[in-house]
Amino acid sequence: MKFSNPHADLLIPDGTPLPQALERTTHMGIGAHQDDLEFMCFHGILECHQKTDRWFAGVTVTSGSGSSRTGPYREVSDQKLVEIRREEQRRAAVIGEYGAMIQLGYDSATIKDPLGARTRLVPELVEIIRIARPRVIYTHNPADKHPSHIAVVLPLIEALRRLPQEMRPEKLYGCEGWRNLDWMPDTEKVVLNVGGNEPLLRRLMSVFDSQIAGGKHYDLATLGRKQANATYFQSHASDQAALAEFAMDLTPLLRDDTLSVEDFTLGFIDRFRNDVLQTLRKQTG
Repeated sequence: MKFSNPHADLLIPDGTPLPQALERTTHMGIGAHQDDLEFMCFHGILECHQKTDRWFAGVTVTSGSGSSRTGPYREVSDQKLVEIRREEQRRAAVIGEYGAMIQLGYDSATIKDPLGARTRLVPELVEIIRIARPRVIYTHNPADKHPSHIAVVLPLIEALRRLPQEMRPEKLYGCEGWRNLDWMPDTEKVVLNVGGNEPLLRRLMSVFDSQIAGGKHYDLATLGRKQANATYFQSHASDQAALAEFAMDLTPLLRDDTLSVEDFTLGFIDRFRNDVLQTLRKQTG
């Protein structure tokens, strides 16, 4: 596989040669930064962990050079941080037993530029998905507030729409990142049970020391979010999971290419507004 970015990195933890390593993929995570996959779509990793008939492949789009840093990483240069974050992502792929880990190495400015994303990132994603043919893809949700996350999910949807229907995944999930999905109506949330292997989750998150010791306790925040999702999901029933991830089902965007991402996303917000309004009106008459 040839990448347009000379800084791209490919790791096959078990040494299986390409393209077989990608062709066995059943679940794929596509995120903006190193650590996004582990924090937002642990479900896909867990579904495939130590399985022989299911394989998780990860795709990280950016190099991570612009990350926040304090403490021991305060004086680390952008180039050195890129190397550190690349190695952290590689270690996570080994711990999680991923089938493949691809780091495309783009700077954020490139993918935030619509022309740059369309001419460089989109064709690359098309080729990766064409080879891997995952059944399920996890990515950022289009209501996320991080610009780089939106700069990944929109090109991904465009890439998937360039493929024929038979090459598209059965499910496309938009996961929680820089905005959780607790606000969505319960009937529309995709609730993913990620309990049962908290030690693996903790190991994966702890790999990203450059972020945690560098000033952002994503590990504590992410574990707390998953615990809160499980506990606060239903007010009148016992918890059905110890940890849960919420996702937005983006699959309709792959079944109808005329469906606008903006209208689709705002539809969830409109229904949330109506849900709140109806609850209030029931009590106020």
